[in-house]
Amino acid sequence: MHRRSKQKEAILRILRETTSHPTADWIYEQVRKEIPTVSLGTVYRNLKTMKEQGVILEMEFSGNLSRFDGNSDNHHHFRCDNCGRVFDIDEPVDNELDERVATSTGFLVSYHRLEFRGLCIDCQH
Repeated sequence: MHRRSKQKEAILRILRETTSHPTADWIYEQVRKEIPTVSLGTVYRNLKTMKEQGVILEMEFSGNLSRFDGNSDNHHHFRCDNCGRVFDIDEPVDNELDERVATSTGFLVSYHRLEFRGLCIDCQH
């Protein structure tokens, strides 16, 4: 059973209202504006639970803080090498790729994530 709480609802709403793929600390600061007594630990626990339930995505980049995405559908991302911002890419996910990799390797593929890297429009100027 999924417990509903004021904190969890605030975290999810904040995540779904942004496309910036924020860190847990940023989410915490936003939730504190509504619920001043919320703890950072509560935010981390709720993010972990929602990730495990498949409600949100956690994007882990080597050497960087995890970022969270309120869109749990499998989709692609672009990460700017200069400013570190992460953007959703509106391109269809090639689910046949999962099947091709599974066939060629014998692995049981659940899904794949594709990340494009380079410079965002702002950092190109």
